Amino acid sequence: MSDPRARVREIAAEYIRKGDATGWFDALYREAADGKAAIPWADMEPNSRLLEFWKAHPLQTAGKRALVIGCGLGDDSEQLAAWGFATTAFDISKTAIENTRKRYPNSKVDYVVADMFDPPREWLRAFDFVLEIYTVQAFPANLRSKAIPAIAEFVAPNGHLLAIARGRGEGEAEGQGPPWPLAREEMDGFKRAGLVEESFEEYTEPELPWVRRFRALYRRP
Repeated sequence: MSDPRARVREIAAEYIRKGDATGWFDALYREAADGKAAIPWADMEPNSRLLEFWKAHPLQTAGKRALVIGCGLGDDSEQLAAWGFATTAFDISKTAIENTRKRYPNSKVDYVVADMFDPPREWLRAFDFVLEIYTVQAFPANLRSKAIPAIAEFVAPNGHLLAIARGRGEGEAEGQGPPWPLAREEMDGFKRAGLVEESFEEYTEPELPWVRRFRALYRRP
């Protein structure tokens, strides 16, 4: 199979030209279900940087609610549930949610098809822990500026948001995405949306030392 990210960019560009900047997600998952494409971010296991963070900074889970943004095929969502959260996970792709339910037929996670830009009102400021990994970077700039405050609105008072993203340095071009790496100033949008930054880390992957990543923890006062 050719470079899966190249196919992602082709599908995304096609839908963005049509004025549908989120429709490409389900198109990609449908192609993947038919064996015609691969999901580059689907590692089929929990994100290693989530596990690493949790080992160093475990949070209280008993009686707490968690929300996973753009849950894909469910591995991170299942991990949060295993840690004890009452977990809701959503994706705009109906195909992704259908396949995730098949992967985890006995799951405790509530998997939902939903749009972060038009979510159920009962989700607003309702979750003690919100997890965002690699979703914001999948949007062009005009949607990234809307996605960040939309995600912040899910965080309950005294709740936390953990965000992990591909990053770029000051003055560095965002390139031809997706993914479109986030600038630190864009990440600061979570603070402008009313959250307090508790930690911010910049790192590279051992196997991809040229790729900058950000991991940040925020809290709603």
